[in-house]
Amino acid sequence: MSTHEHRNRKSLFDPNIMRRASVDALVKLNPQTMMKNPVMFVVEVGSVLTTILLISDTLRHVGHFGFDLQITLWLWFTVLFANFAEAMAEGRGKAQADALRKAKAETTAFRVGKAGIEEVPSSQLRAGDVVQVVAGQMIPGDGDIIEGVASVDESAITGESAPVIREAGGDRSAVTGGTRVLSDMIKISITSNPGETFLDRMIALVEGAERQKTPNEIALNILLAGLTIIFLLAVVTLQPFAMYSGAPQTVFVLISLLVCLIPTTIGGLLSAIGIAGMDRLVQHNVLATSGRAVEAAGDVNTLLLDKTGTITIGNRQASEFVPAPGVSSGQLADAAQLSSLPDETPEGRSIVVLAKEQYGLRGRELANLNAVFVPFSATTRMSGLDMDGRSIRKGAVDAIANYLQEMGSSLPAEVRASVETIARSGGTPLVVAENGRALGVIHLKDIVKGGMKERFEQLRAMGIRTVMITGDNPLTAAAIAREAGVDDFLAEAKPKDKMDLIKREQAEGKLVAMTGDGTNDAPALAQADVGVAMNSGTQAAKEAGNMVDLDSNPTKLIEIVAIGKQLLMTRGALTTFSISNDVAKYFAIIPAMFAGVFPVLNQLNIMQLHSPESAILSAVIFNALIIVALIPLALRGVSYKAMSAAALLQKNLLVYGLGGIIVPFIGIKAIDLLIVAVHLA
Repeated sequence: MSTHEHRNRKSLFDPNIMRRASVDALVKLNPQTMMKNPVMFVVEVGSVLTTILLISDTLRHVGHFGFDLQITLWLWFTVLFANFAEAMAEGRGKAQADALRKAKAETTAFRVGKAGIEEVPSSQLRAGDVVQVVAGQMIPGDGDIIEGVASVDESAITGESAPVIREAGGDRSAVTGGTRVLSDMIKISITSNPGETFLDRMIALVEGAERQKTPNEIALNILLAGLTIIFLLAVVTLQPFAMYSGAPQTVFVLISLLVCLIPTTIGGLLSAIGIAGMDRLVQHNVLATSGRAVEAAGDVNTLLLDKTGTITIGNRQASEFVPAPGVSSGQLADAAQLSSLPDETPEGRSIVVLAKEQYGLRGRELANLNAVFVPFSATTRMSGLDMDGRSIRKGAVDAIANYLQEMGSSLPAEVRASVETIARSGGTPLVVAENGRALGVIHLKDIVKGGMKERFEQLRAMGIRTVMITGDNPLTAAAIAREAGVDDFLAEAKPKDKMDLIKREQAEGKLVAMTGDGTNDAPALAQADVGVAMNSGTQAAKEAGNMVDLDSNPTKLIEIVAIGKQLLMTRGALTTFSISNDVAKYFAIIPAMFAGVFPVLNQLNIMQLHSPESAILSAVIFNALIIVALIPLALRGVSYKAMSAAALLQKNLLVYGLGGIIVPFIGIKAIDLLIVAVHLA
């Protein structure tokens, strides 16, 4: 079991959450609250009616007290179990909101003004104010760093203990109120007013305070309300026919029939499924601004993914030394490593490591070599060092070619051929020269993250088209796309190109998802149906997207799509089960109601239930208990596997359709045997 699954299962049955949910289930009996769920509101009205009649019949000493009491209690349990399911789903969000509130405690802010720095409560800060924060202090509000660089502890927001670097300028300048500065000093321009901070929005969202029903959920609610009205009319008109046939029914029996026929199972679990879907995102440290976004993720047709940091590890790595004619691989590796020793870039470090791994060359101390480092510059596009009569340079092909020309030499044709081969393969060639002579080429390669090809195959199996977005040239982009296994790529992409691609896909009726973190990504994030902004990104990006990944992990988009599909699968599976399990109830209640007058209906009593009373009671009890049994499935979600829509439909019909027919027959019969054995009917 993965860490996430263990954490999810533990939180599902957390005693504190269950205690809170038990209380909330009673609070939700408020008719104004219940009216939001038409199916369960009808059950509550029926429970109230049977309660009133039970009291009246008891005072008048009429009716069957034992049977009527049990029916009344189980009707109330049906309502309470449905409320409990919803309260359990909300409870996990409330537990996280409580933790977030601790991070939102009132702090002291050091506001920078014309007269200097003044101490004010963080609640007095307004958008546009500038504050100074030093090591050890809490950041008092959301904002952008305008001066300085610092290490920041964001564990209160992300749950991750590792600090992150935030600095002025670029796409990593945004900071969140409630996080703590661990080092240095920064000045922050506040971007939000009290009550409008990112933390405030997180608390409201994880509590479900701002959760709105999605279009599919609304449509399903309308369908369930329609079925409820149809069955209500059928049951109401049934009594005159029963009286005409000489088999009048009590209100307890008629209400039992109504509750068993209307789709109470999905009616009781529908809200919990939606809330749990958003909660699963929260468990993955993703915050969705609405249930609509989660649902849209499940219907995505096209997935746009940045190459760097999403498909590849983000930094090119040295993978091969290709020597020039007359030069050994060891000579090339030695010169390449020497030129890279002072190079602190990931590419430079990878060259040092490759030389050590392939040729046993250990890093040398530059101080002991009396070397003069030549730093890289945009003008020369080279770097290197001079030492003991050796002048080594490493850089772009044309830059080294110009350098050699100035030295009275030239780049050999064999080296140019190696450069072209590396470029065609999608790599980046760096040429190494020493004392006016080309030694060979270093092959820098984008490293595709492990397992990406398999994940893209899973998405393809779900009918999702993947498109890699990169600023690389088409040759390099094509090579990486082939290795990663994406369906298509967009090379030399600019912000407008992303927008145009999204609009083209949407014009064909497709839903598009993408990730981004920069201000230049904001237009595309706003245009996409599912826009996932990185928490480490700019405020503009976070405002434009409809989801925020608190871990700032671009590959999280794949998990988000899976969670969205799981939400849709869970709702569809339990709807199928709910409608299917009504079949067995017909075979239990209809014979119980009319077999006394029409003996031929006894043939429908295929479960051989003991008596009319036990049959009706068994159906009502099963109807209540099945909601309890399905609460864990509604909260955890149906087991998700990548498959086509046709295969998914077939599985749902087989497991939840056929299963929904068979399980109630077994369950009702078992309950009938039990209540007869203990003399409850």
